[in-house]
Amino acid sequence: MKNNYKIGIIGLGYVGLPLAIEFGKKYDVKGYDINKARIKNLTDFKDTTKEISLSDFTKAKFLTFTNDVNYLKKCNVFIITVPTPVDKTNRPNLCYLENASKTVAKILKKDDIVIYESTVYPGATEEFCIPILSKYSRLKFNEDFFCGYSPERINPGDKVYTLTKVPKITSGSNNKTSLIVDKLYKSIIKAGTFKVSSIKVAEAAKVIENSQRDLNIAFVNELSVIFQRLKLDTLEILEAAGSKWNFLPFRPGMVGGHCIGVDPYYLTYKAEEVGYNPQVILAGRRLNDNMARYAARNLIKIMLKNKIDMSSCVVGVLGITFKENCPDIRNSKIFDLINELKAWGIKFKVMDSWASNSEVKKEFKFNLTKKDDFKNLDALVVAVGHSEYRKLKPHQLKKFFNKFNKPILADLKSLYDKYECEKEGFTIFRL
Repeated sequence: MKNNYKIGIIGLGYVGLPLAIEFGKKYDVKGYDINKARIKNLTDFKDTTKEISLSDFTKAKFLTFTNDVNYLKKCNVFIITVPTPVDKTNRPNLCYLENASKTVAKILKKDDIVIYESTVYPGATEEFCIPILSKYSRLKFNEDFFCGYSPERINPGDKVYTLTKVPKITSGSNNKTSLIVDKLYKSIIKAGTFKVSSIKVAEAAKVIENSQRDLNIAFVNELSVIFQRLKLDTLEILEAAGSKWNFLPFRPGMVGGHCIGVDPYYLTYKAEEVGYNPQVILAGRRLNDNMARYAARNLIKIMLKNKIDMSSCVVGVLGITFKENCPDIRNSKIFDLINELKAWGIKFKVMDSWASNSEVKKEFKFNLTKKDDFKNLDALVVAVGHSEYRKLKPHQLKKFFNKFNKPILADLKSLYDKYECEKEGFTIFRL
């Protein structure tokens, strides 16, 4: 294939949109998504994920957006960036990947290349996706069309390690395709690329990145549980241990989102398929999945100890997104915390300026509370470390409380100085 790439990006979420923007600065790019409202917003240079600025849109001079697959027919490179969630039993849900592959297959032509970026288990591209491409295109793999895999490394909300500043793993279905894929990505990734020997290697490398982080967080979460029983402050201990140069700076917390809380299940699924029952990875997942309920129950214990009437009290929650400075609520573990409060009949108010009220209402059947109504609380959970919450001082937090009760603060992100909070009269709990 010559260098006259015409690129179709399938899926314009947190992964696909930044990719479309960067490629759209150099190549003819069609950004495709089935969500009509999303396409309209992007055509108007509006990004609800808050990842792309107006200036970014204007720099992508060769990019157009569409929800009409016919506009992709002239493309010769297709990059699929759709979500890969898990189902209720934590098994891989490949329906988005299946549908995207069918969409591309129906317009696939001789010598086209299809590159997958979605996180999957090792072998998924060749065992699941390529047969779909072959079936619906009626073309022969590695003769008529070719494939690559270059796993996404997007970190939502991160304005430092953006797409072009993180090395990109690349791979192809044969040597020639591997070189083409690597050269294509190298043309936009300032940090360079890391070409590997096979698609399976690239898939495996991606899935262990987030599994490793998941296990490290699980370790410090377990430390938090232990130190709570020993009446020791976890953060102080971690900071002390962190004075050694090679101590890893992980912090306890609730692990949600569509990467760390999901990707390990893709690896364990494949491990079980080949006859191995993973021990460490699943243990870490169980521990992290339980942290929201653990935090809620510790808060409830403090409330009972302080003789707060559970039937009439109100707990405020600051933050509902799965991470700081990001509007994404997918797989946010704060909903698990809220469900635990609801199980005790506790009323709650949730405030988050980053989240979409319509999305929260659609998914979880309650409305976000406006700032003026976020008051008269008996306890406050600071669940997400948004920048505006980090700037608050303990005396400012007191304005949210019912002045007749001793204020209880669950600082789950350890944003505030513990001793300053205690001076302000807070009973404080943190992981």
